Amino acid sequence: MTDTGHPRTTAAAHRRAALARAGGAALAAAALVLGAVAAPPAATAATAASTDYQAEDAVLAQAKTATNHTGYTGTGFVDYTNTTGSAVEFTVSATAAATASLAFRYANAGTANRPMDIAVNGKVVAAGVAFPPTADWDTWAEKTVGVALAAGANRIRATATTADGGPNLDRLRVGAAADTTPPSRPGAPSCSAVGPNALTLGWGAAGDDVGVTAYDIYEHGNKLAEAPGTATSRQLTGLAPATTYNLTVIARDASGNASPASVAVDCTTTAGTDPAPGRPGTPTVSAVTPTGATLTWGAATDDKGVVGYEIRSGSAVVKSVTGTPPATSAAVTGLACDAPFTLSVVARDTAGNYSAPSDPVSFTTGACPADGGVPGSPSALSTGWTIPWGIAWLPDGTTSLVTERDSFKVFRLTTGGAKAVVGTVPNAVTTDGEGGLLGIAVDPDWAANHYVYLMHTAAEGNRIVRMTYNGSTLSGYKVLLQGIKKNRYHNGGRLAFGPDGYLYASTGDAQTSSLAQDKNSLNGKILRLTTDGKPAPGNPFGNYVYSYGHRNPQGLAFDRDGRLWEAEFGDSKRDELNLVKPGANYGWPTCEGTCGVAGMTDPKASWPVNEASPSGIAIVRNVVYMAALRGERMWRIPIDGNTENVGTPTAYYVGAYGRLRTVSKVPGADRLWLTTTNADNNGGAADGADKVFTISIG
Repeated sequence: MTDTGHPRTTAAAHRRAALARAGGAALAAAALVLGAVAAPPAATAATAASTDYQAEDAVLAQAKTATNHTGYTGTGFVDYTNTTGSAVEFTVSATAAATASLAFRYANAGTANRPMDIAVNGKVVAAGVAFPPTADWDTWAEKTVGVALAAGANRIRATATTADGGPNLDRLRVGAAADTTPPSRPGAPSCSAVGPNALTLGWGAAGDDVGVTAYDIYEHGNKLAEAPGTATSRQLTGLAPATTYNLTVIARDASGNASPASVAVDCTTTAGTDPAPGRPGTPTVSAVTPTGATLTWGAATDDKGVVGYEIRSGSAVVKSVTGTPPATSAAVTGLACDAPFTLSVVARDTAGNYSAPSDPVSFTTGACPADGGVPGSPSALSTGWTIPWGIAWLPDGTTSLVTERDSFKVFRLTTGGAKAVVGTVPNAVTTDGEGGLLGIAVDPDWAANHYVYLMHTAAEGNRIVRMTYNGSTLSGYKVLLQGIKKNRYHNGGRLAFGPDGYLYASTGDAQTSSLAQDKNSLNGKILRLTTDGKPAPGNPFGNYVYSYGHRNPQGLAFDRDGRLWEAEFGDSKRDELNLVKPGANYGWPTCEGTCGVAGMTDPKASWPVNEASPSGIAIVRNVVYMAALRGERMWRIPIDGNTENVGTPTAYYVGAYGRLRTVSKVPGADRLWLTTTNADNNGGAADGADKVFTISIG
């Protein structure tokens, strides 16, 4: 797929959106009138949208005014007494009933979360709101909650719920509630003016309570282009001739809320009249190593010029070469050691036409180093599957539970290949994309309670649920966590129990990238929860969030030292393998791949999206194995001893088995299970075409 870039919304459209947003906020805030402190003059609609109340002017209970730290506003701040029940109470007046946002500016040094109950007029409206640590007492942060205010005077009370008391409190900012309403679904897209390298995509306008600011156009899970919120069409250029593009449109407002995806449309570019290049000359091989080789081939010819070559294993691209003219020799790296390869070369011209492949060349890479072992040839354990997604093992180590994404069924599969349906998960729905029945995990105490945990898409979003598997059938259904936003793509979905006995879950950004950086959102995160569905003790922000800044993580595995590794899809540039630490920010949407931004954590390895698009991972003998969908290969990434670094990744089975979804370690054995995902709209195979392979690590 060709990336056509991300055009920007026009400056005029940005100004219109900003004025609309400010005007809407001003109208919502007009019902809020200052109670204890006079408001500053309203110079613009935006400044009229919020009012500050200083904590030192509020009513204090077991708290005192202080000035012994810096960075506060007003004349001081409030120091809570370290005791349960210490409180600060503000008086806020409203001329009419209104929904408002309450932003508490606070500081909290040390390591303890200092949760508080937020009450309005004597009724707790937000219980146990987390006020996690800041860097020190001079570093201030904000915690925002939304509440409904009554007409007239309102008493807003923040009460400490633990013996540590509340944080230092500087002020309360009262404003209009944040816009959380997404735009409506855009109308069905259609194609026109279709040529060999371009087409025009049109769609029906979406609606929004404030205004649509942009439309994002996706080709499967990758963003292809965007258009201004005033547009209902967009020309897509740089496309390949005679290629089918599966396109959807998502509307976005100024607050970053994303609509549900439109229905999809398949648009096929024409073949064009420009002739394809001639075949490249037969390649030769030199400088063979355990992980690569150098290929040299004869130049192809074209009436307008060759602009690139692709070295392929079957249909999978192993290496791309570009230039004017492009080189006719390239070093291919990242190959599996002691493994046979058959490669060919394809030429591409300026119109995007591809030549017929060259004659193939075959060779075997060098002997493997003596490290964590290497995977052998896959053997088909079980056939007749349609998108097997999650695998979880029962304590006997010979029996697993496997989910199918789109059928919503759970199967029992043994190491001997015996397969049987054990149940269907209620309330599961598809998104016609990446949603459906996803991850599964077996309770560490399954022998006593028979609990299994599943993540699936439901009507309102994605859920984590608990069911009972008694050894033969799946029954019961208990929702542990919901409110995880869904969309056609970017639903995450992997579940895994950690050595600490808590359940870890990966969630996607639901195609709303801003959610990944919002620590109060469940999306774009690794979550950590108890088996009863509560936030696990010790979580860094006092809620479910364990790490954040993720785009679409689908791989989770713990190494021999109990460390969590995670793999996630990039947008259009780089996929990632991350070592996950509590409270760390992994950069999306600021970064894709290596970041280099203060406060954001770089991946341990990354790949171009056409070489990976990773889903499941597993770890055997201190080596990470990563299944790649678009890349159609399994990556082997050795962990460097007990360090936090990894060695050189190498690729196995390139193009041999199609799209690879999930890789799982067989308990008590140096063996992997590997599943395919060819029976989806990307792979194009018929239902039942997918397989589960077994692989020995030698």
